[in-house]
Amino acid sequence: MAAVNVYLTFDGDCREAFEMYQKVFGVEIPYMGTFGEMPPQEGYELPEADKNKIMHVTLPVSQETSIMGSDITGQHREGFKMGNNFAISINANSKEEADHLFAGLADGGKVTMAMEDTFWGAYFGMLTDKFGVNWMVNYDDPAKMQQHP
Repeated sequence: MAAVNVYLTFDGDCREAFEMYQKVFGVEIPYMGTFGEMPPQEGYELPEADKNKIMHVTLPVSQETSIMGSDITGQHREGFKMGNNFAISINANSKEEADHLFAGLADGGKVTMAMEDTFWGAYFGMLTDKFGVNWMVNYDDPAKMQQHP
């Protein structure tokens, strides 16, 4: 069965928040990457102001649970406000499970990023369901993850 975690979105203070959470929970952050570390995307120039913002961070708070997060950038800032700055993140056990969960949650909702293979090696998509809940669906294919440390 898929693992479920909370994914938080920040407006430029993700690093500060996760450094505080790290102290509160007494655990180390295994990964924190910036937008500036992403490979270039065709047709998109990353603004200089966004390069040091956090693209993704994970903080394991228990054996089963992690808090994840990122900063919001560019056109994605439209509609951002405190209170809607989280999503439920699902880590599926297979690509088929990811597709099934995504399709079911997207029924009647709005897909913001269709399921696709990503540059970081995951199969990933985002949506808002018909009840206004934000979801992220992810599958880490072990064969692909070995290629992307």
